[in-house]
Amino acid sequence: MNLRKINLYAVVLCFIITTSACSSKQLAPNTLTEQEKKEGWKLLFDGHSFANWHLYNSEQKTAAWEILDGTLYCNPKSEAPKFDLTTDKVYENYELTFEWKLEKEGNSGVFVNVQERPDILSTYHSGPEYQLLEDSHADFNIPLKKPGVLYTFLPQQNFVNTKKLGEWNNSKIIQKNGFIKFYLNGQQTAEMDFKSKQWKSLVSNSKFKEFADFGQHTKGKIALQDWSRGCSFRSIKIKEL
Repeated sequence: MNLRKINLYAVVLCFIITTSACSSKQLAPNTLTEQEKKEGWKLLFDGHSFANWHLYNSEQKTAAWEILDGTLYCNPKSEAPKFDLTTDKVYENYELTFEWKLEKEGNSGVFVNVQERPDILSTYHSGPEYQLLEDSHADFNIPLKKPGVLYTFLPQQNFVNTKKLGEWNNSKIIQKNGFIKFYLNGQQTAEMDFKSKQWKSLVSNSKFKEFADFGQHTKGKIALQDWSRGCSFRSIKIKEL
């Protein structure tokens, strides 16, 4: 082998090693890249505080929610009062991304367009839900309750697996002018126009029809559901559109 070929192989090998090292370097949880900052992304959870969040309709200072190892963790063993965690701000047109995992038989959700008022007793009385579910939960095989769906309204638009127990799932919600899309682990799982006749018909024939504000809004707060099994969230990022 001549010197020219040796030098060429050395360059190629160096490129492969460098590329591999770069691709294996993972972005730390609860951080933004420089590109994300330029694009207008903001962290809704910084990894060590409840900044940007509060308990829904409550002045309670304690709840089952805690900061644990850089995650927002809802502790099922906590004896503190149970409340959903709600953003301080109202959002209308946005892209939201977050990572989540549930403990065995876990069940939780992310609510959108939540109206926080004393006369609306719970987040789900106004906000449609992005369903979160662990595979061993009894509802896992019910099409309208599978993870990533618009809870109880539509089955998964595309089939997608959740990660193994203990691993993080990646989710995305995009809402613009009342039209919403859900994604789970890279696959689109739901879409709906909250201004459409289809949506109004679905709500009027659902168990949520008794709540006057349910699904009637195209902007509101975002909420994380407190449930009886442990759930964890991290890397919650939002970009207003």
